[in-house]
Amino acid sequence: MSVVKCSHCQLEFDEKVMIKEEENPSLHFCCNGCQGVYHILQDDGLSSFYDKLGKNTLSQPLALGNDSSTFDMDSFKQRYIRKTSEGFNRVDLIIEGIHCAACIWLNEKILDETAGIVEANINFTNNKAKIVWDEDIILLSAIIDKIRSIGYNAYPYEKTQNDKQSKKNNRDYFLRMSVAIFASMNIMMIGVAKYTGFFTGMSDSMTQMVHFAEWIFATPVLFYSGWIFFRGAYFGLRNKIINMDFLVITGASLTYIYSLYVLFGGVGNSYFDSVAMILTFVLVGKYLEVLGKKSAIDTMDKIKSYIPLEATIIENESKKIVSLDAILVGDIIEVKNGEKASVDGEVISGESSFDESSISGESLPVGKKLGSKIYSGTINLDKVIRYKATKNYANSTLNNIVELLEDSLNSKPKIEEMTNNLSKYFSITILLLSFITFVSWYIMGLSFEKALIITISVIVIACPCALALATPIASLVGISWLGREGILFKEAKFIETFAKATTVIFDKTGTLTYGKLKVISKEIELSSDELNLLYSLVDSSTHPISKAVKLFLVENYPNLTHINLENIEQIPAVGVNAHYQNKKLFGGKSDESSLFTSYVFKIDGIILASFSLEDELRIDARTTIDYLQKEGIKTIICSGDNETVVSKMANSLGIKEYYWEVTPKGKADLVTTLRDKGEIVVMVGDGINDSLALSRADISIAMGNGADISLAVSDIVILNDKLEGIIKSFYISKRTFKFIKQNLLISLLYNLITLPLAIFGYVIPLIAALSMSLSSLLVVGNSMRIQQKQIKIDGEK
Repeated sequence: MSVVKCSHCQLEFDEKVMIKEEENPSLHFCCNGCQGVYHILQDDGLSSFYDKLGKNTLSQPLALGNDSSTFDMDSFKQRYIRKTSEGFNRVDLIIEGIHCAACIWLNEKILDETAGIVEANINFTNNKAKIVWDEDIILLSAIIDKIRSIGYNAYPYEKTQNDKQSKKNNRDYFLRMSVAIFASMNIMMIGVAKYTGFFTGMSDSMTQMVHFAEWIFATPVLFYSGWIFFRGAYFGLRNKIINMDFLVITGASLTYIYSLYVLFGGVGNSYFDSVAMILTFVLVGKYLEVLGKKSAIDTMDKIKSYIPLEATIIENESKKIVSLDAILVGDIIEVKNGEKASVDGEVISGESSFDESSISGESLPVGKKLGSKIYSGTINLDKVIRYKATKNYANSTLNNIVELLEDSLNSKPKIEEMTNNLSKYFSITILLLSFITFVSWYIMGLSFEKALIITISVIVIACPCALALATPIASLVGISWLGREGILFKEAKFIETFAKATTVIFDKTGTLTYGKLKVISKEIELSSDELNLLYSLVDSSTHPISKAVKLFLVENYPNLTHINLENIEQIPAVGVNAHYQNKKLFGGKSDESSLFTSYVFKIDGIILASFSLEDELRIDARTTIDYLQKEGIKTIICSGDNETVVSKMANSLGIKEYYWEVTPKGKADLVTTLRDKGEIVVMVGDGINDSLALSRADISIAMGNGADISLAVSDIVILNDKLEGIIKSFYISKRTFKFIKQNLLISLLYNLITLPLAIFGYVIPLIAALSMSLSSLLVVGNSMRIQQKQIKIDGEK
């Protein structure tokens, strides 16, 4: 029987069972997994891995479990895959095996470099990955195989399944930590005898027994409790990354190997206690980080609690209980007193009042009658109603809010991307520095033992855990606080952008005002037919002025008839043109300036009706402008209304820079001009007429059209539709960004102070591990302070 080695794992097998390649007969593989990993390493330019492997062997790759081809099945696509607005596919996956920020970075890096993947972001809080890809270039099964090839696993995100898996992973982690704590406590008790013996005297045989007892307890800590660090370091090295796990396990392993040398006859002292303590402190520190993250994501769990588990639908006058996923657009849903609406819809029978605090943050009940909108997650407070579903569960408002909150933590602020790059080079620098430290001390005459222990202290104390945590944990706390205030940031990176914003541009109607224009005076000389033409013209427009005129006509002129107009043309910031039986109709702004918003109706160029309208200034507009100006932020009004109206409002609010009669394109050009000058621009508009300007701003906020429209067009969603949300957004963003910078300063100062102490031999490995864990906890604790200072809407902090 001929025995050959697998070209990847180096394990020996009978040649008859090996996989051979026709293109290269010298290659032999024991399984498809080894063959796949081998070619991944070759394709990624990582073939030097085998030189480093030497004569060592590897365990076989992670078992793939279910065939990845199931991810390409139609049934899977219908349940889990959605189309983006650009036509790409999107899926949410849970990545199994992640235990730190470095794991997230590794997965994102590998996926970002894979052809066909448009976006790959992983949520720091729950390891939920948002993956967007081009199906014409790569299949989802290939993406799953890529994830598995680097030592992780992936499965579709389902809340219940994710909770089970999360609990399983937490139990496993807690068990490993418990073993480490138990063993360390026993080693500490043994250590009392050992260190007492140093001063009172101890026989060689007794010292050997103490070393042996410490070895018994330290071994499971290193190889069982510390397995997650070995695993993380291995897959990091496979992808040319020196990560935190590598530094931790290098320090612990070197200490363990040297202590084995002492145990089996070498001269010196063993440091098995340091092995156990290094890993125990790091594991406990990571567990406390998890607790810190859990307290921060309680906000998301609270919002998720508003989602009901099932709904009552009406079919042929009979009732049926169904799951949320089974609800279709057009289904009739019944909601009783105290029940939650399952999906968005429109009332078709009954009247009641609803608690919409889960959507808007407002505690006052909202009346609902025939035709009223119902939002998912809101609670019926009174009578039974029935409504028609206008959206399925996946597209309903509350589910979109939950997804938005989770996705907001997928994106990284620029400062975090910079920190991640710094961490990568930092780890390599520390390894080089530790080697120089060892060589220097040894050349200077220090014993091998003492030089090694100093080197281990340098490796352990400089682990960049705090640096890696500095930004994500603070961002998590900030996003959660914003969520509790009814403000949703679509991406965490907007925290940094908002904190640095220099200019806020406000549209007038529907933004600084409530957008509920009222006709306060009129001049009408119209026949009944001409009145119907005016009614038909305003009915063809969605502009707030046209809506206000239409409402006035409906309330004051009964028996109006709709006429089908021809060649209807919307003219931005001007009005509407149309034709009817060779007559040219126009409805829109007047050429004359007025103290009020004006609307004129012309037939063949002759004014037959004119209206003066007035809008009410939002109650919190002045407070918002005062706050922004006190913070040194430039405020601008940019409106399509006439000069007199705009200047009147600007003067009342204390805004010095304002523009009038500006078209939607003109608003967008203003945003572009300011950004070209280096300004960081926030645009606050109505979300419909200002869509072009909103798309060009650094941050867009749409107001005045409800949560469902705001979710679609805003970077930042203010659920209660109040301007005070802008104050809260600025305050929380600036405070969060300040603490991010504090965290980075803490982590850098920690290394500046402790590294020299370790290099000069003043820190033993045990203290190094303790101080490294404390630095991480200090960053977590500091981040928790972000939300301790409450906001006062009068602008005082």
